[in-house]
Formats: sequence, structure tokens, C-alpha cells
Amino acid sequence: MAQWPSTLKQYPLMRLLIAIVFLLGFAGCDKTNKPVPPVSQTGELIVLTRTSPTTYYEDAEGNPVGLEHDLVELFAKELGVKATFVVAQQFNQIIPDLLQNQAHLAAAGLTITTERSQKLLFSPFFQSVTQQLIYNTDYPKPRTIKDLIGKKIEVVAGSSYAERLKEVRTVAPTLTWAETKKMESEDLLEKLAQGGIDHVVADSNIVDVVKNFYPNIGVAFPLGTTDQLAWAFPKDAEPFLVIKAEAFFKRIRSDGTLKILLDRYYGHVKRLERADVSGILEKMRTDLPRFRAMFQRAQEISGIDWRLIAALGYQESHWDPLATSPTGVRGLMMLTDDTADRMGVNNRLDPNECIPGGARYLVNMKDMIPARIPEPDRTWLALAAYNVGYGHLEDARILAQRQKLNPDSWADLKKVLPLLSKSEYHSTLKHGYARGGEPVIFTENVHTYYDILVKFEKPYKPVFPTFEPSKLSKNGTQGTSLSRPPT
Repeated sequence: MAQWPSTLKQYPLMRLLIAIVFLLGFAGCDKTNKPVPPVSQTGELIVLTRTSPTTYYEDAEGNPVGLEHDLVELFAKELGVKATFVVAQQFNQIIPDLLQNQAHLAAAGLTITTERSQKLLFSPFFQSVTQQLIYNTDYPKPRTIKDLIGKKIEVVAGSSYAERLKEVRTVAPTLTWAETKKMESEDLLEKLAQGGIDHVVADSNIVDVVKNFYPNIGVAFPLGTTDQLAWAFPKDAEPFLVIKAEAFFKRIRSDGTLKILLDRYYGHVKRLERADVSGILEKMRTDLPRFRAMFQRAQEISGIDWRLIAALGYQESHWDPLATSPTGVRGLMMLTDDTADRMGVNNRLDPNECIPGGARYLVNMKDMIPARIPEPDRTWLALAAYNVGYGHLEDARILAQRQKLNPDSWADLKKVLPLLSKSEYHSTLKHGYARGGEPVIFTENVHTYYDILVKFEKPYKPVFPTFEPSKLSKNGTQGTSLSRPPT
């Protein structure tokens, strides 16, 4: 230590560099801690968030999506301002940054807790969840808190899970756990599935999504009662912003917008059983390599993400090129003889023909759907039509109108499709009876299989796409890729 002063005297350049480093450091701190200006002055809404399949993430096309992303965008549009998202590197920094006014609000999967409410203001809640103790089903299921003593438990640092475990420790004083700053709940659940830890505490909505990727994780028991997810504001937030948020959530709850968004991100996640998830994961290892290039070729032809085409093929045949049903549909994409003829497929049992044929047919269905219907509903309606026929889909849309539901919304259409099997309804429609429950199950399953494929398979970006517009649809238009909703 005594040598430093003499060393610096001998090297004036070193002294200068150290001084610059210190000055830059202080300047950086000032910039980081500077509060954001009011929304009313800038017209920009700064929002703290985090990367999560239940909050905010990039879809297959690189576009930001997620339940809270969509809610914020709607809110910003209502305010007439621009939303800018700041993605936190660590969950435990979100609340401290918000307390320092580094953003106008946080939309980051935050539950309302007593401790947080002492520091922050919260919007009306938009989703109810339950904290759950998760275990690896390859090992014995814990029954009580006492079964957790001595086990390796990990939770996200700064989360409400740590708060809940502190409450639990009042009845189990020797209970211990680790709080990690480097992982999100989804990462910890993956670590649990791989045997790296014994237990994780996570919210039920996160568990519902992640269970479709790792079939060997299960719910042991809930920790506490229902919690509520909401946006958080600093205590000194602009009053008009908090008032507008209250009005916003009241409106989207009453007009059905919130229900539609919840269905978009969670309506399909509980469709598959553990065996279904295990099945596609195994087939991805054993069978998919044989067909991957064919699915990618189908993307080049149709413009549809190859993973969606693969998900469709898996739902139809479990990637069995020789599959045949009692009704005469055949091949990996289970095409009827008539559909195969129209799509230019000579041999339905040849996957090189059948897979592109199925992709073309899906594009046909999308092109018949009114252009005003946006993604992802456009794709879900097209998948339902692929299964039940476009005529029956139109009948369901008419039925939705009669029941004062939205015929352009998949969330509403899947309510009325099963009614096509009831005489009091199908007798009043042009195309008559249909097993309307089947396209609902079909579409929701494809949605989940697609989520799984997106999780584990890379997107395909052809250098020289080959289009076959004459074979895609009656009007010669090319299909568009799916803008993916969450996993």
C-alpha cells in the first residue's frame, strides 16, 4: 500500500487514467439514478419488465409479445403515448429501480404483497395465481412442510416466494432455501427437471406453461392462498397515471378484452397430459430429424413457420407417414383424397409430397378467412378449418354472432364450435352437423405442440425462399408466417 503514492508520482499518465475512470464512474451513477421525466411532459411511458413466457419475450419473428407486454401496449395506446420497455437483468432489481423512479411503472409478474404495498402503489389486479411447491416426479412427492427440511430449495431473489417461505418458517424453523439472482423461475424449473435441485416455489401460471416442456415436474402442494398479479407504481407516481390505470383495467375487464388476452396466453396450456408431452419430446429425438428438412422445405413454399407445420403434422399422425384413419384420410398430414388432389399431392403416403401439401392447405384456409382478422387468431381459425372444414367454421362464426360473441376471436369461437353437434343449433345452419368439439381440441393441441417445438427447435431462415403461389391458394396469394403468442 505504501508504494502506491510513489508509483503514481512516477507515472503521471496512470494518475490521469485513474482520475478519468473515477469521473466516468460517478457520471455513470448520476445517469443511472436520474429519475425518468413525467409521461405528461415526454409522451413516453417507461416500463420495467423482465423476460418471461408469462410476462414479456420475443416471438418466433423477433417481435415483443407476452401478456403484460400486450396490456402495456393497449394502455399506452389509450393514453396516446409511446411505451418503452426496459428489461431488468435481475428480478431483484425491479422494485429498487422503481423506487428510484427509473420507470413510470413495473409490469413484471409482480404479486401484491403486504411488504410491497408498504413501498409501492398497485393497479387493479389482472390475474389470480397461487404459489406452488414444485417437485421432480422422478422422486417421492413431499406431503407437508416438514418433508422439505434438509432439502435443496431455490427461489428467485427478491420474489414473493421468499416472503412466503419466511412465513412458512414460523412453523418449520429449520427450513432453509437459497435465493438466486441469476435465474428466473422458468430456469429454476428446468434445473429441477434435470435433477439439479430438490424443489422450487413458483406461481401457478408459470408452472402451467413450463410443465409442457418438462413432463417430470409436478405440483406437491400450494403455499398459501390466492395471490394477485398487478402493475406497480412508485408512491409518488403521477396521479393521473394511476387513475388512468384503474380506469383501464376496469374497462378491459368489463368489455372482455382481458379475458381474450388471458385465453390467448393460457387457454391452451392445460390441454396436454404428461404422456402427450413426453411423447412429442421423444419423437423429436427419434423421428423429427428424418422430417425436419421436409418441414423446412414446406416453410419455403408456404411462408409458415416450419415448427407450426411440424406441430400440425404431429397432432395429425405423430409424424407417421403411413398413418391411415377409418374415414380414409392418410399420410403424415392426414389429407383426404379430395384435398390431396387439390393440393397436387399424388401419393399421400410420401412425406415429401404430403408435408408441403398440408402446408398449402393450411394457407388455403388462412386465405379464405376475412383479411381483417389479425394474428394469432387468424392462424387458430385456419387450424380449426383445417380440421372441421371451412363451411363448419363459417357456421360457428354465424352462431357466435347470434350469441353476441366475436366471430373473429378464437377465444369466443371455441365456445360455440362444440354446439355444432347439437340439433337445436346445427339444424339452423347451412352445413349442418359437425363434431365441433374436435377442432377445439385439435387447435389447442397444435398450439401447445408448437410452443414445445419453438422452445427446443431453432427457427429456419432460408437464404433463397422458393414460392409456389399457383399451388398455395385459389387466388394465388402466399401464406404469412405466424406471429407467435406465448409459451
